[in-house]
Amino acid sequence: MPIEAVQADITHLNVDAIVNAANTSLLGGGGVDGAIHRAAGPELLAECKELNGCATGDAKSTPGFKLPASYVIHTVGPVWHGGDRDEAELLRSCYRRSLEVAASLEVRSVAFPSISTGVYGYPINEAARIAVATVKQALNEHNGIESVTFCCFSAEDLAVYQVCLVE
Repeated sequence: MPIEAVQADITHLNVDAIVNAANTSLLGGGGVDGAIHRAAGPELLAECKELNGCATGDAKSTPGFKLPASYVIHTVGPVWHGGDRDEAELLRSCYRRSLEVAASLEVRSVAFPSISTGVYGYPINEAARIAVATVKQALNEHNGIESVTFCCFSAEDLAVYQVCLVE
């Protein structure tokens, strides 16, 4: 089961599904969310309006529209409040639920951004450890998924994910 980390623009990756680090409204925002909405086109926003939002830790899917990916899996990560508000479990749930949705769509390749580490303030070292460990565990339950890519915005984030992948 190949798991890799790359530094790239997630909207350009040639995978079956990309994961969007969305807000609870699913109606677009900044960072990865805004980039995915811009690249997918206005049809994505129209489709997201029909989903009636998404709870933190959950995931929902839409078509990819103008993206190379066939699907966008929208998940809402936790805002970091110091670690005492169940942030770790909510972040684990984002990765688990995203892979459950991916499996239900019968996709073989999935790319994740670094969920909650941007404006939501989750510390990258802890978030990457949770992401990698959760994905490795969840892939045992979803054998149809053949590859997972952690798509990092910066070289610094990429270095953290690369260390976590070999731990």
